[in-house]
Amino acid sequence: MGDFKEKKIKLVVAESTCASYEVGDTIYIERYLLDKERSAEVCLTALSAIYPFIYAARKGVTPEQMGHPNMLFQCPDCDSTAVFRIVAYDGDE
Repeated sequence: MGDFKEKKIKLVVAESTCASYEVGDTIYIERYLLDKERSAEVCLTALSAIYPFIYAARKGVTPEQMGHPNMLFQCPDCDSTAVFRIVAYDGDE
């Protein structure tokens, strides 16, 4: 277990009619911290709703193991649409 390295996470807006997000906006998470300087605004409702999947992706759980092969997640708040894709990656981006 000593060789395990957590994945970095990007939340990329895949679809939006929400006033807070445009398609392509990205939120960066490394370990349990938000990269404030690189990230778009953060909707706490969206983040809290999808955080269990963010955590699993950080730990290396695959999309198939989570039952979400496309890794798309909808924010449950408001009348508009904000869909985020969770992308796990290693290294810098």
